[in-house]
Amino acid sequence: MANPYTLITGASAGLGRLFARACAKRGDKIALVARRKDRLDKLAEELGPDTIVITEDLSDYDAADEIVQTIEDSGAHIGTLINNAGFGARGDFHMLPIGDQVDMIQVNSIAVAQLCHRVVPSMIANGGGAILNVASTAAFQAGPGMAVYYASKAFVLSLTEALHEELMPHNIAVTALCPGATKTEFAHRANMTDTTLFEKFAGEPERVVEAGLAGLAKNKAIVVPGFLNKAMVQSNRMSPRSVSREIAKLLQQ
Repeated sequence: MANPYTLITGASAGLGRLFARACAKRGDKIALVARRKDRLDKLAEELGPDTIVITEDLSDYDAADEIVQTIEDSGAHIGTLINNAGFGARGDFHMLPIGDQVDMIQVNSIAVAQLCHRVVPSMIANGGGAILNVASTAAFQAGPGMAVYYASKAFVLSLTEALHEELMPHNIAVTALCPGATKTEFAHRANMTDTTLFEKFAGEPERVVEAGLAGLAKNKAIVVPGFLNKAMVQSNRMSPRSVSREIAKLLQQ
């Protein structure tokens, strides 16, 4: 099936929208996925007539299969998958609604696994492909005050590293993009705009996208954009986990 598309989840805002523009600029045909159809339609007008718009909520268990089936029914296949959709919530675990946290696990972790599982056979059949899973520097330690978010991103990082090794013989590049705090809508939804992390350390989203696509092109297993973020990740790896937990807790205050 010689009609490859780049599928981008969470494409209505933030990193997803920037990924769509960057991939379209390099000549990719784009499939956009998000809940907000009005935003997707506006972006699709900008990207061109071949753009596929799919309105799905990835907190629905069947969404991943519906997304891929829609693309395949159009006579295309997914040559590049960018699992960008995700959200967080700040607060103590027992104080946040459990339904919201279950939705977070579904969107941030399960949907990522579902989409990867769904597209890999087609990529193999078509001679290769590429998968970019957006994790976070949060993946490298536990996160008191955002327990489920940190845990969900640890899942994404571990899954991606394993798939990087498994799929290399099939000419499929697999990369985990692990940005730190970034200036997008994420902070507003997660109630984090007043935290030390976002007030002092938030980076530019354009650089995150550039680093992610460059790392995927080189089939790097893990990409951590920015010197400060790299330093923080290395520090977490060398520090006792009790110390990294305390640092994560302080940054969210």
